[in-house]
Amino acid sequence: MFITKKHLDRRTFLRGAAGVGIALPLLDAMVPAAVAESLTAAKAQMRAAFVYTPHGVILGEWVPKTTGKDYAMTSILSPLERYRERMTIFSNLALNPKNTAGSGHASASATWLSSAVAKDTKGADVESGVTIDQMIAAKIGQDTPFPSLELGIEDTSNMVGVCDGTSSCGYLNTISWRTPTQPLPMEINPRAVFERMFGDGSSPQQRAARAKADRSLLDSVNRSAAKLQQSLGGADRARVSSYLENVREVERRIVNLEKRTSDERLDIPDAPVEIPQLYEDHVNLMFELQLLAFQTDMTRVSTFMMSRELNNRTYPQIGVPDQHHATSHHGNKPEKVAQHAKINTYHVGLFAGFLDRLAKTQDGNGSLLDHTMILYGSGMGEGNVHSHDPISNLLVGGAIGRHQGGQHVQAAPRTPMGNLLLTMLHKAEIEAPSIGDSTGTFSV
Repeated sequence: MFITKKHLDRRTFLRGAAGVGIALPLLDAMVPAAVAESLTAAKAQMRAAFVYTPHGVILGEWVPKTTGKDYAMTSILSPLERYRERMTIFSNLALNPKNTAGSGHASASATWLSSAVAKDTKGADVESGVTIDQMIAAKIGQDTPFPSLELGIEDTSNMVGVCDGTSSCGYLNTISWRTPTQPLPMEINPRAVFERMFGDGSSPQQRAARAKADRSLLDSVNRSAAKLQQSLGGADRARVSSYLENVREVERRIVNLEKRTSDERLDIPDAPVEIPQLYEDHVNLMFELQLLAFQTDMTRVSTFMMSRELNNRTYPQIGVPDQHHATSHHGNKPEKVAQHAKINTYHVGLFAGFLDRLAKTQDGNGSLLDHTMILYGSGMGEGNVHSHDPISNLLVGGAIGRHQGGQHVQAAPRTPMGNLLLTMLHKAEIEAPSIGDSTGTFSV
């Protein structure tokens, strides 16, 4: 058997015209022979994702009635039944009780990932805490092109001033804070994210021309892709072909989404900016872009707001024509409770689709789901009363063998949400003594 240490660099790109550069997934050809796996590109790399959903949940249909491993899956979480062995449900947590900003929406999103206290201000002088995603990015994201990705759905460019009673709109527009006074903007345009990852220097004029001609970014790298394929083994050739097909499919969906949005606005000039039928497409594209970013090691950390607090979104596609925020204030009316639970279940179902893609995507000797830890939830519990105590969140994924799921953990009353964040920091090998008002960690 002939053994060689010649191998492709993990940062190999397919280069094309107009500055296009397509990163590649991990290939066998990137792993040198006769070298310990821990010293090669095949070494499992931790990823971390944080997915936010607003306006609280119907806790009675979210939190299991029993604890431990034999809990019965609840109706809202039922789309995640196939991932119960990779998921831990945390209930009875509490957001930092010192928060007084706004009516409760502001602190729910602004402090979810920091367990800090948001300054009660109406102006631009917002202040909260460094969020866990940025702490992890500082640890594992410095060797990637993008230390972190911050993604959203709603346009917040006009959301300025006071949005939540006495508090600045700045607290509602992001869940990621680089410093206590520097919230990070969330990118909502799938094309902008795609070209940020794969455009590699294209000017706005070049991007516009390419979009107008309906040309794929991949068209410009066909030659380099063909040359690379000639040097690869059978498994790698199949892996590259499948990956490039996925990239092309994402781009095709972005183009179709843009065309459909443009066409609908042209034909129906009185239609609202946010067309309900497009929501699922938008969310799934953002999930797909996160998967591509993880697969190509463009980033190892992402945050995603599936929707923002105090949004006016409606969901007629699932039989909920009223605005989400209004629906969350159900007043314990059975029909309104059922509508809010339906929205909660719909969001969980979209999240489950993201997990499906992670689970099916090979990453070294496992899958992306094996190597990622994902926090899903928010800083609000019962939306009807804006409660921050209790709240419930999910931790999903293998975290490169550091997370054991399959259970419902009910914390002691008033256990800080910071304890879950501190647990995640330690799984990322960040030995911080605390975060926010944390008092300890969980053994999961």
